[in-house]
Amino acid sequence: MNLDDTIVAIATPPGRGGIGVVRIAGAEARAIALPMLRLKQELEPGRASFGELIEPCGSDTSSKSSGQALVSKNAGAEVGATTVGVDQSRAGASALREQRIDEVVVTYFAKPHSYTTDEIVEISSHGSPVVLRHIVELAIARGARLAEPGEFTMRAFLNGRIDLTQAEAVRDLIESQTLFQAKVAAQQLGGALSRRLQPIKQKLVELIALLEAGIDFAEDDVAVLPPDQVIERIAKIRAPLAELAGSFAYGKVVHEGLTLAIVGRPNVGKSSLFNRLVERERAIVTATPGTTRDLVSETVAIGGIPVKLVDTAGIRRALDEAESIGIQKSMEALADADLVLVVLDCSQPVTAEDGELLQQAAQRPAIVVENKVDVLSSEFSASSSQLSVGSSQLRAVRTSAITGEGIAEVRGEILRHVGGEAGGSAESGFLTNLRHQSRVQESIAALDAAEAAVRNNVPHEMLLLDLYNSLRALDEITGATTTDDILNLIFSSFCIGK
Repeated sequence: MNLDDTIVAIATPPGRGGIGVVRIAGAEARAIALPMLRLKQELEPGRASFGELIEPCGSDTSSKSSGQALVSKNAGAEVGATTVGVDQSRAGASALREQRIDEVVVTYFAKPHSYTTDEIVEISSHGSPVVLRHIVELAIARGARLAEPGEFTMRAFLNGRIDLTQAEAVRDLIESQTLFQAKVAAQQLGGALSRRLQPIKQKLVELIALLEAGIDFAEDDVAVLPPDQVIERIAKIRAPLAELAGSFAYGKVVHEGLTLAIVGRPNVGKSSLFNRLVERERAIVTATPGTTRDLVSETVAIGGIPVKLVDTAGIRRALDEAESIGIQKSMEALADADLVLVVLDCSQPVTAEDGELLQQAAQRPAIVVENKVDVLSSEFSASSSQLSVGSSQLRAVRTSAITGEGIAEVRGEILRHVGGEAGGSAESGFLTNLRHQSRVQESIAALDAAEAAVRNNVPHEMLLLDLYNSLRALDEITGATTTDDILNLIFSSFCIGK
């Protein structure tokens, strides 16, 4: 990838729309863009200019016209008349070649005050794929190169405008499915994770510098940090890293969402509860047991987290082959789900089939919903309770899928299971990326090795190797020491034009 090239790409999604944007970035961006534009005013940095997209004419058109005019002035009437006719003909041809294609708004960003720190020209036209492709073709004809996926953001990173965590946040922001995901990505784009890592790295660098100084001046009897102080400093570096690593469980759910399977016996109200959570009649509901034969899924946002709800077939002894297949899929959905919602009919005694489901639920993240509270007396109004299953205690929420009683409590319980209370940590940055989590764990492992080295009286030269490994892992998060292979892998997942 040559960073000296001028690159071009359509920056808006494929298809037709009201507006489409073509982005040109590089040293020749302005020179490439101007011949295809007829502007009402000169391009100024940071300002939008209205104009027209035109088909550029040949570069020698104006000189030929001037030469013909000179001949017309000095020649006789007949020759002059002929020359005027030629002039008009050439002017007409020039007008045809410069005819307007579209009205555009052009924004110019001067170096280094742009997304990539290069010269950037963005041409906003009507969102016709034909027009947008033609702008790209005109730019390529004048020397631009079609941008690779993520090349604009990669240039911003390589030119030092953003670090790698911010670059990855750009992709997360584009791919966000909920407003909360977008807010988290925007915080990461603003450097929330980098700011959280900075003081940790600073303490680590200070410890490395002290130990290096002790080695350099060992012959001068300069005192080196005693072992207990080295261990204390390592512990102060490790503690915030361990806290950051612990945020990944919640961050992963925020970033990727989770799957929730609704399971239970036939006719306990699974589909009705599913429809309540989806807030529309998505699944068929009848009084006949065994209506649901296949998995029905829908993704909703609960507390800003994408939750894929899966309504399953009622689990019982199958009456026919189709129901048997549906029950098999239900058991597979139960096994694959991140969270299980076990639905009971609280108007009936707990059956053996309910007990088997509860036993399975007790071994994994699960919520018990005691549904149909509306058919009971008022003393059984919707509330939470504890349900004993063997040696385990499962929290049970009483609901009515018919009246909507207890549905808010079910949503709250789902958030509690995925760590929704930790949402406040978003202000200080948390881990949402598996690559970041792996690097933090590597850094912690290196610190643990360093502490063990101190306790075993290993020379400081060897201890420093572990500390440098810890620092290198943190540098890979922000991109200070990231290899080209990792960079290519990250940016290849971006869309073209970003």
